[in-house]
Amino acid sequence: MDTTGRTTTRSRSWRGRRLDPEHSLGLRLTLAAAAAFLVLVPFALLALLVLGTWPPLLRLDASITEAFHGYALEHPAWVDGMSVWTHVFSPGPLRVVAAGVVIWLLRRRAARLAAWVVTTMLVGGLLGALLKLLVGRDRPDLLDPVARAAGYSFPSGHALNAMLAAGVLLLVFLPFTRDRPLGRIALWAAAVLVTVVTGLSRIALGVHWASDVVGGWVLGVAVVAATTAGFTTWRAGFGRRGAHPLRDGVEPELATPGRDGDRE
Repeated sequence: MDTTGRTTTRSRSWRGRRLDPEHSLGLRLTLAAAAAFLVLVPFALLALLVLGTWPPLLRLDASITEAFHGYALEHPAWVDGMSVWTHVFSPGPLRVVAAGVVIWLLRRRAARLAAWVVTTMLVGGLLGALLKLLVGRDRPDLLDPVARAAGYSFPSGHALNAMLAAGVLLLVFLPFTRDRPLGRIALWAAAVLVTVVTGLSRIALGVHWASDVVGGWVLGVAVVAATTAGFTTWRAGFGRRGAHPLRDGVEPELATPGRDGDRE
């Protein structure tokens, strides 16, 4: 009786099966999980420093808040501008924009891509809310505040949702900038601008510490990276051509006439 095949199968370790190039789906899933874990490490470290009230971090946060608050007190127009920006790009309006993108994708019969957008925004939003409760960090308490906000501070919900929305919009619309360098630059510039200025507006208004904003950004990157890795792995499992998300977007076929999303 020939037991070679069964013996070989049994003798292969779990790690060997996961890293086997001949089983691309297992390999891709393993690499995706590893990438998501590595992205989450900086956030976990920052959260531990916040929970442990690490003195150097507290001093840095206090000095940044003091500098921004001093400038805000002397420049009311700056406060007005930051207030308008922080409301326009708050989580609510950004989620409405994401919902509009979902509807547009469904009309193009790209249901799975629409599901990726919903998953990214929903998972990120829920994680942010849960972590605020778990960390329970108080917001800055200034003697002469220029703005007020309710709830806990870490991570910043505005910074998190700005990163989620910017990441989603960037990766959905990158395929339409193929062979259009100026369009690609403009899309990247808009994503960076919305993310950075929204986060800074929270520090400028004195309603978040700098580490809250950094935490929101890092968590947003981690969520987008994890859901993108999952989506690209799914594509590979169904035999779709490989794509570099930061260059081609998550669904390159979206911009190809007659090959919208799930109809491929």
